[in-house]
Amino acid sequence: MPHTVSRSQPIRTEARALWQLAWPMLIGQLATVGMAVADVAMAGHASAEDLAAVSLGASVWSIVIVTLMGVMMAVNPIVAHHVGAGEHARIPHVVRQALWKAFGVGLLAMAAANLSALVFDHMQIEPAVRDMAKAFLHVTSFALPAFACYRVLYGYSASLNQTKPMMVIALGALALNVLLNWLLIYGRFGLPKLGGVGCAWATLFCVWFNLIALIVWMHRAPVYRSSWPLSHFEPPHWPEIRQLLKVGLPIGVTYFAEASAFGLIALLVAKFGTAQVAAHQIALNFSSLVFMVPLSLGVAMLTRVGHALGEGDPVAARFRSWVGVGLSLAFATLSASFIALFNWQIASAYTSDGNVAALAAQLLIFAALFQLSDATQVATSCAIRGYKVTRPPMLIHLAAFWGFSLPLGCVLGLAPDWLPWRPVEAMAAKGFWIALVVGLTVAALGLSWFLDRLSRSRLPRATT
Repeated sequence: MPHTVSRSQPIRTEARALWQLAWPMLIGQLATVGMAVADVAMAGHASAEDLAAVSLGASVWSIVIVTLMGVMMAVNPIVAHHVGAGEHARIPHVVRQALWKAFGVGLLAMAAANLSALVFDHMQIEPAVRDMAKAFLHVTSFALPAFACYRVLYGYSASLNQTKPMMVIALGALALNVLLNWLLIYGRFGLPKLGGVGCAWATLFCVWFNLIALIVWMHRAPVYRSSWPLSHFEPPHWPEIRQLLKVGLPIGVTYFAEASAFGLIALLVAKFGTAQVAAHQIALNFSSLVFMVPLSLGVAMLTRVGHALGEGDPVAARFRSWVGVGLSLAFATLSASFIALFNWQIASAYTSDGNVAALAAQLLIFAALFQLSDATQVATSCAIRGYKVTRPPMLIHLAAFWGFSLPLGCVLGLAPDWLPWRPVEAMAAKGFWIALVVGLTVAALGLSWFLDRLSRSRLPRATT
């Protein structure tokens, strides 16, 4: 019989279990974002043009990979439910079909990234920055099929409670990225001085390193043997792939809605000059670094909730969901305070350009303001996905970011002449970041309401 969580059970027990699963993913995620931090910081110390080009290229790249990551996340709740139900024999087939899906979607993402580079031709940016941003996307696009397959194996491993391999591999990839950036951006040891494009080549090599290293690790570790998906070849099974797409596509759209709200800002403020783009990228980059804590807790929540539901215990699933949300909010309080107190120091660590640092420090204040909302929305959405429910979070995110955040950002940031109500002067990046605070708050409120409703609906009648 499933274990039922009593109301008197200490919250600290669940928080400890959640943290034990989350902390290796956190270090791995921080290392992964650390690669982007290294790209921005090292390109910024090459020149303002290199930083702007990497910022523009990375804005599009981040939208593509975050969307891809969401589509691939379908494997997490499905495998977690099988683990909770003790159906380990069904896992290899699911993962093999998820890898077929990843390969196909990765190729489509590769084509989309190359086509999206054409948008730079229609932007008011310096020709050298435009050409470098396009080259950045062309090079990094070849990493997308490998990234998609890696995220499938990532979700498979996390759902088995095995998160340390991703941590170790990500730390190795970070070290490799810094080394390759140093060699290729600045042209050390006789290598060509590629500037911002050197970041793209480093990213390409590191993504393929992640995939190969994780496959080798899993092949050698005994814990994967009972469910090892690469023991033999299996052709695509379209009904299974369609089911994976049915679960994964709404998550991908959800991630796209949020990532595009952040990523499009760099494109929309490009006409205000290189400093605005660079400052936005610095604030976004550091916010992404901090965001890895609630994201890692969210993936751990997805696994814990999925296991509970697989065991047939909806009471435990609801309990684990809200403990995870509370833990995320506790961290968000600390991160908001840190960003608000040290915004100038954070901005100055990224660039030696005083004007860029001053603008970035102002944007970081808005990042501090949305920490609680951001942590709440990612925690609640991951808990909801643990129930294998993905469409309502998608609709809530679309409404929050495309219904509220982006339109409001365009009004405040661009102040178009045809609007009767607009700021006297365009607020550029600051206007968009104010709108992000609004969008994230809407998402947090909507998702919290839906999680409460969903988790209550699954409870036995006697406990509701």
